[in-house]
Amino acid sequence: MDEPGLELKRGTRKEYDQLVECEFFTRADRIELIDGLLIVSEPQSAYHYGAIRLVERALREAFGEGWDVRMEAPIALDDTSEPEPDVAVVRGTFRDHFAAHPSDPVLVVEVALSSMTLDRRYKSSLYARAGRKEYWVLNPIDRVLEVRRDPEVSAAAPYGWDDRFVEIVVPGSSVNPLAAPGATIAVADLLPPL
Repeated sequence: MDEPGLELKRGTRKEYDQLVECEFFTRADRIELIDGLLIVSEPQSAYHYGAIRLVERALREAFGEGWDVRMEAPIALDDTSEPEPDVAVVRGTFRDHFAAHPSDPVLVVEVALSSMTLDRRYKSSLYARAGRKEYWVLNPIDRVLEVRRDPEVSAAAPYGWDDRFVEIVVPGSSVNPLAAPGATIAVADLLPPL
């Protein structure tokens, strides 16, 4: 996200959390901390939010008890990043996260309408750098699910990491989350109507 000749001030997750605690930001600001930079999140259309709900429902059914399926909630990814993915699955329940945001999601999902470049290039590299084993990008416009797995070092990626395995899954096919291998999720169940 760096541009030549443009000087940026990067912050830490601790600094960001202090700003949140003192109510510097409002809910209307819709920002997230990505590699030390404040990034404005994609606006929420009814269609986008509906797609998020479909993903949340499918993952809640697939993972069941003992898992917290979080919508648009912070993940304490590393010292300079606190993204708020559309959906994330973490171990435990919501009661386990009153003291701090979870830091170890087993699955992160972004629903990409206008944010495709951010989600596919930057966030995928960010999650790979943090060692997240599975990241999905749902593309309702092209009607596909991009499944990304197996992080590896990559000099070409924005944050030095990318996923070795990338599969495009279409309606009529299904996917099995790595952390819930016995569960089968139909891609069609994740996609909102056109």
